[in-house]
Amino acid sequence: MNVPTAIQTRRAVKCFDPEHKMTGKEIEKLLSLALLSPTAFNLQNWRFVVVGDKELRQQIRAASWDQAQVTDASLLIVLCADLKAWEKEPLRYWRSAPEPMQEFIVPAIQQYYDGLDQVQRDEAMRSCGIAAQTLMLAAQSMGYDSCPMDGFDFERVADLINLPEDHAICMFVAIGKGIGDPVPPRDKLPIDEIVIKDRF
Repeated sequence: MNVPTAIQTRRAVKCFDPEHKMTGKEIEKLLSLALLSPTAFNLQNWRFVVVGDKELRQQIRAASWDQAQVTDASLLIVLCADLKAWEKEPLRYWRSAPEPMQEFIVPAIQQYYDGLDQVQRDEAMRSCGIAAQTLMLAAQSMGYDSCPMDGFDFERVADLINLPEDHAICMFVAIGKGIGDPVPPRDKLPIDEIVIKDRF
């Protein structure tokens, strides 16, 4: 499936076949594609918590307004952001770069993020959002459906997955085989209302 087709056919699917299982190779392919998502300074500050434990899925569902896709989807990914990725051995993100680039980029990372908690959070959330879209389009290209989710108790889910203090949950992405007819596209605003040329 080409990229435009994946974009045009993707829907937020709520009903999944609970009996369907993805293979290990499929999951590895999907996550490998997600890891190609761009991040500022190549920080790769997303963390993908792949929830396979059935009891844990039930507990997360209870913290998610009992939404069935949490347990029924073949794959549930909790996208988390490492808010302090920028200060955790930043040279490791640039190991293969020439030394002059390393000498420039590592201090630049420090200068950009140090002491700026909101910048750290905003950047990490942007990264997770991009990765979520990559996951959903990759899933669509592989013949799977997906659903982005933020309807859950963030604090409760953080407790359930033992989220480190320097991380934040961004969203869930549920992936699997949708059942029933996909919901038709919702009303979209006209392009001339959305696209602004030069200035508002």
